[in-house]
Amino acid sequence: MSTELTPMRIDGQAVTADEETVVRSPYDGHEVGRVPTGTAANIDRAVSVALDRHRGGALPAHQRAEILDRAVVALAAHQEELAQSISAEAAKPISTARIEAARSLDTFRFAAVAARTLTGEMLPMEASGPGTGKLGFTLRVPVGVLAAISPFNFPLNLVAHKVAPAIAAGCPTVLKPASTTPLTALLLARLLEDEAGLPPGWLNVVTVPGRVADHLVTHPDVAAISFTGSPEVGWSIRAKAPRIRVGLELGNNAPVIVHRDADLDRAVAKITVGGYSYSGQTCIAVQRVYVHDDVADEFLERFTASVGALVTGDPADPHTNVSALISTSETDRVAECVDAATAAGATAVVGGDRAEHGV
Repeated sequence: MSTELTPMRIDGQAVTADEETVVRSPYDGHEVGRVPTGTAANIDRAVSVALDRHRGGALPAHQRAEILDRAVVALAAHQEELAQSISAEAAKPISTARIEAARSLDTFRFAAVAARTLTGEMLPMEASGPGTGKLGFTLRVPVGVLAAISPFNFPLNLVAHKVAPAIAAGCPTVLKPASTTPLTALLLARLLEDEAGLPPGWLNVVTVPGRVADHLVTHPDVAAISFTGSPEVGWSIRAKAPRIRVGLELGNNAPVIVHRDADLDRAVAKITVGGYSYSGQTCIAVQRVYVHDDVADEFLERFTASVGALVTGDPADPHTNVSALISTSETDRVAECVDAATAAGATAVVGGDRAEHGV
């Protein structure tokens, strides 16, 4: 990937800043790219542009749907480029990154359908006497400027989960991608404008640090917030924006129960994927497993072999199953969890060693 500066996109324009942030590979620390270190002033400008688009009226539904249709074509044409971008900045194994890139096509397909069907409802009022012979109706209209904050673990598809429905609904958006993985979001924004025909100002991408992002979620001209990330940050956003619509997609609590009549081969295969795909850095990752005593030893033997067969290493290698965590601090945190568990009496049956790759 190029290590040239990738600017922010505000009102269809490339926007830089006085400072730059280096995006590094979580695997070996090499420079993947650079983005501007945005400021509150950049957020103000992006929100102002988005508000102007909202006040000017939503794009017609057919135009929104056609933009989303063209987005599917554009993403399909750049699918490998998008997958390589995901893998490089997120250390997601390339085989998994390709799956994410493919899934994003469906996200835009579904949004194109929604754009054509966001029509409202009509209902008879005769359930009450005064309503006899009368009809009521509702229309769906854009709520206004959307502040979208996306996480690092799905740099494309979780951005698409916010941006595509916003386009379908006619809501101009200010997107703040994760600071560790902003490049794929900027690539998507460019494709939407340059190849799918999204008019300038309907998607504005600001690469601001987390400490500056508070200015976005508390901005008086933001009408709705969509956040995906940690519960701590999500609930703090909800507390800071009590008067507007806030959608939160947070972490999970995912146990698996393996009963004595379970298909152990299938259980082992599913739990291995569920626990170790993208190094467990997903909101649906398996967090703990409860196994019936009658099959516990056999399950552990098979599961240990399955996990031990996983290939760890360079995310660019198509044979890699597990690569680096997103940051050194996250690696430290997981290592501390392993140490605490073993100190409390747990037994490490496979792995547990930490490999350094320059980060």
